[in-house]
Amino acid sequence: MATTSTGSSTGSIPTAKSAPLIAPSDMRVIWLLLVAAFVAILNETTMGIAIPHLNTDLGIPPELGQWLTSAFMLTMAIVIPTTGFLLQRFTTRQVFIAAMSAFTLGTLVCLVAPGFEMLLVGRVIQAGGTGIMMPLLMTTIMNVVPPQSRGRMMGRVGLVISLAPAIGPTLAGAVLNSFNWRVLFAIILPIALIALAMGIKWMTNLGETRKAPVDVLSIVLSVFGFGGVVYGLSQFGGGGESGGATIGVISLVIGGASLALFVWRQLVLQRVDDVLLDLRVFRSGNYTIGVIIMAILALSMFGTLTLLPQYLQNVAGLDALQSGLILLPGSVLMGLLGPIMGRIYDARGTRTLLIPGTIMVSAALFFYSTVGEHTEWWMLVLSQTVMSVGLAMSFTPLFSASLGSLRRRFYSHGSAALNTIQQVAGAAGVALLTVTYSSILHAGENAGLPTAVAGAPGARLAFLIAAIISLGGVALSAFVRKPADDQEEGAHGGH
Repeated sequence: MATTSTGSSTGSIPTAKSAPLIAPSDMRVIWLLLVAAFVAILNETTMGIAIPHLNTDLGIPPELGQWLTSAFMLTMAIVIPTTGFLLQRFTTRQVFIAAMSAFTLGTLVCLVAPGFEMLLVGRVIQAGGTGIMMPLLMTTIMNVVPPQSRGRMMGRVGLVISLAPAIGPTLAGAVLNSFNWRVLFAIILPIALIALAMGIKWMTNLGETRKAPVDVLSIVLSVFGFGGVVYGLSQFGGGGESGGATIGVISLVIGGASLALFVWRQLVLQRVDDVLLDLRVFRSGNYTIGVIIMAILALSMFGTLTLLPQYLQNVAGLDALQSGLILLPGSVLMGLLGPIMGRIYDARGTRTLLIPGTIMVSAALFFYSTVGEHTEWWMLVLSQTVMSVGLAMSFTPLFSASLGSLRRRFYSHGSAALNTIQQVAGAAGVALLTVTYSSILHAGENAGLPTAVAGAPGARLAFLIAAIISLGGVALSAFVRKPADDQEEGAHGGH
């Protein structure tokens, strides 16, 4: 395993020694981006629990209300692949202000929306800003943080992407028990405005920009490719009816064909450095393996977080609040462990965390494949906590090692590709586990079985499929290495 040139057996030396190398102005930019990303993800995770209230208040059927999350996810899938190009063409300040302005405007539109149509427009505008935030944050960290301190910073990213989803549903539940759904947006809006104002005042430009023509064909193919695949998967994962499976298959076929053309177009444009998403990042074996493991973990995590509440409520007989409380400890612990895992990565490298981390995720999924209607609640809390700790041990080294394997000029494209694949894999996980569970549940109910009895076999099989897939991450975890500090020499290569 590669080690840092300043490596030591103690965890404090690498991070402490490198800390002064991060300029105060750069740290201020990172903190601004962390706050903005937290607000954006918090907003994203409050909507799932709010949709039943919105359906009632707006007088719309569930399949229409589901578009408030489907359209958000679809917009993210379209926006994220373009961020590799955007972060090279425009400055950090320009991209941040544009993204935060879009998110703030979308939140305002949602707050004052008189009906479903305008609320949907607001969600799409919000998603446009949200999709840019994580790639911008990761690219900025890679550009300004020395290699020996990147784990610590990526640990803070892990805190954001873990704590926000943990707090979001709980916050939404508490608000909706006492107030109207508009209060959710009323809480988010002032925080977004403050983040935008702070960005206008303090955000500085980091890195270099370059002039590059916009390839319209690449954008069109990206929209139909990534958008088509995610939308098709959502038709299976959303439990949609009225020909949803047929629409899903058609969308997947169109998306797959468009993706193939998109890849061909990028390979052609790479010759003149005019790509929308530079696929040369996959020439790095370390990056490619890291992204594959990230996709496996995203499939497991998003699929489980979608299926587990259904199992808890339909099979285990818990209410929504009890289900949320079972998920909460692990999610909070996962967030709090992020910075600690980052320091361990800086000092010890990748395998110390990644190998046991992927094993813990797989073990938790195999346990879930044994659950039934009488499984004790404390066993579920324990299993979810084990899984969350495993994810915390995995995400930080994966983010740091994969992006750290690239040259500086490819950071933005590497971050865009990683986040795009994570989004698609998450949608695939939701679709795969939900379809497996729902098909067996409905077959049992049609045979006259109670929901709790009919749903248990479906939940076990769905979790078993995820557990088997997760073994791929365990097998690959030993092959991800921490880039040596002399990688920085390559990272500073010219454009």
